Amino acid sequence: MKAETNSVVSFHYSLTDEAGEPIENSHEREPMSILLGAGNIIPGLESAMTGREAGDRFDVTVTPEQAYGERRDGFTQRVPKKYFELAQRLKPGMTTLLKTQDGSQRMVVVMKIGQSVIDVDLNHPMAGKTLNFAVEILDVRVASEEEIAHGHAHAEGGHQH
Repeated sequence: MKAETNSVVSFHYSLTDEAGEPIENSHEREPMSILLGAGNIIPGLESAMTGREAGDRFDVTVTPEQAYGERRDGFTQRVPKKYFELAQRLKPGMTTLLKTQDGSQRMVVVMKIGQSVIDVDLNHPMAGKTLNFAVEILDVRVASEEEIAHGHAHAEGGHQH
């Protein structure tokens, strides 16, 4: 079966930056499973998976426009500490999740910590970076109606968040 919109793709990947420096890889854990077409991964990687099938291995270079966007200068915000879990443990340079007003989360980088507020860089830590993926497709299957309705793949035998 070829990967297409509303199919679940399970894969392993290695990710390096433009200089070939390793950023992360999935080979030491369970493979990643995504619902293709639901925006669960960056657009450049999702489009590179379309048309692939189990057993395929490929490399893809994803530009910032197809990944996490370009870095925006001055894209910072001062946020009250109460919006951070474990605010007392944060230090400048650390990456953390910030809950947004709509209930979702956004990855931010801590810039400065004050008495009651934390200044954060709202750019994704990988914004502005060209990313190189080495991907191995392990499985492609038709998504269930429930997975399509929820907008993400479920683990074998049940629902996952």
